[in-house]
Amino acid sequence: MSLVIRFKNFLDETGNIARFTARFFSVGIKPRYENKELSNQCYIIGYRSLPLVGLTAFIMGLVLTMQLRPSLVDYGVESQLPVMVGLAIVREIGPVITALIFAGKIGSSIGAELGSMKVTEQIDAMTVSGIKPFKYLVATRVLATTLMLPLLTILGDAISLFGAYLGVNIRSVTSFDLFFLQVFKSLDFSDVLPAIIKTLFFGFAVGIVGCYKGFNSTKGTQGVGISANSAVVLSSVMIFIIDLLAVQITELMGLN
Repeated sequence: MSLVIRFKNFLDETGNIARFTARFFSVGIKPRYENKELSNQCYIIGYRSLPLVGLTAFIMGLVLTMQLRPSLVDYGVESQLPVMVGLAIVREIGPVITALIFAGKIGSSIGAELGSMKVTEQIDAMTVSGIKPFKYLVATRVLATTLMLPLLTILGDAISLFGAYLGVNIRSVTSFDLFFLQVFKSLDFSDVLPAIIKTLFFGFAVGIVGCYKGFNSTKGTQGVGISANSAVVLSSVMIFIIDLLAVQITELMGLN
């Protein structure tokens, strides 16, 4: 495939996703609201993702602490380990890693679920029976991912900091109160708020991409696998792009 054709396909895909997003805003804000389905999706997307997010966050905090310690010992600033780990986790590593895990689990799940419904004509059957599939299937899932990822990130940060505390105590002895006192003294409002706000956009991107890929799945059952895979890849790329833009915006606003 030539470079020109690839570029044309990229522009087509970008335009289709933009139209899909615009349709979400035009349809999703109008009554009637699917509150029961939204609650169900929040449970599935949020609560059932917590074990994986929590395990990943714990290991991340533990490993990060163990990796940073030797370098800080060499420079004689081992006492700053809680400060550095806290800033790294809350400002950048926690939100991004949680979002990537979320994209892998939820993005693929949404893409596969809606893709399966598409190829088995369940979405067409919903339309015939008078149910608006876009509002019922897409709007609820996008709202759920947007709402749940910030909460998962906050919980993940807390678990990761606890893992870091255990990592600190592997080679030395630091009290729980002292460790978290150092962490919270180093954090500022401008560290926490931008990190939480950008997870809203991460969650929105995961939901939109997963629903778009599933809603436009083709080629039978093979297309379901393609939709799930491409949803994860595109969601992950979107997370990195949004994170880059968020860093630039916070720097321009003087929040870094």
